[in-house]
Amino acid sequence: MNPCRCGHLGDASLACARAPKCAADYQAKVSGPLLDRIDLHVEVAAVSAVDLTLPPPAEGSAEVALRVAAARGVQARRLADSGLRTNAELDGDLLDRFAAPDEAGRALLAQAAVAMKLSARGYTRILRVARTIADLAGAETVGRIHVAEALSYRRQPPRN
Repeated sequence: MNPCRCGHLGDASLACARAPKCAADYQAKVSGPLLDRIDLHVEVAAVSAVDLTLPPPAEGSAEVALRVAAARGVQARRLADSGLRTNAELDGDLLDRFAAPDEAGRALLAQAAVAMKLSARGYTRILRVARTIADLAGAETVGRIHVAEALSYRRQPPRN
């Protein structure tokens, strides 16, 4: 979604005249419980014509697809006896068993839960995303770095 009604919040060349109130009013139209169901919130800056002339990224789509397929394979093997296929389906005991972070990750998540006022749904979604990030990295356990990255994808308050 756009950051504000006009879509120019944060763009120095097309500054939003009503910022930051415009963003707050616009984003307040989407309910918290709905936003809580979205696992990844990523801000993407507009692409300029100059950006299009830059060389492609070091890791292309084919390489990313291979890493994603490998992570999905790990998840499928891990969950084969449960009837589930992906980390997104983890709940209850399986979530505790497979997505529990190490002590440093647990401490970070506890701090973030208070600071970000996470709901129970938000808390479990972060654990699922952290488990997936760990799978993409080839890690056996969920560490602090995986929790930190998962937390970075949570919705941030509007800013200019």
